[in-house]
Amino acid sequence: MKIVRMNFLDSNSKSKTAAFFDFQTPDGITIKGFRIVNGSNGLFISAPDSKGKDGKYYESVILPKDLKKKLEKLALDEYNKSKS
Repeated sequence: MKIVRMNFLDSNSKSKTAAFFDFQTPDGITIKGFRIVNGSNGLFISAPDSKGKDGKYYESVILPKDLKKKLEKLALDEYNKSKS
């Protein structure tokens, strides 16, 4: 896996989103629209989501827990490296 794009948002923004990123699987599939979010317990990643008919948001990309952990480490390492 590798991060192919990381777009940082203005730190003065009221949004909790710190950055958007896309990643590529070893098979060459690029998945777009992941976010790095600044939550109450620190930074974490959030999958792309869409609003349902009931007004709630649902993830449109479901990753297995172990893959999500690897992606989160990779994305946060890239984020911190680029921000310093």
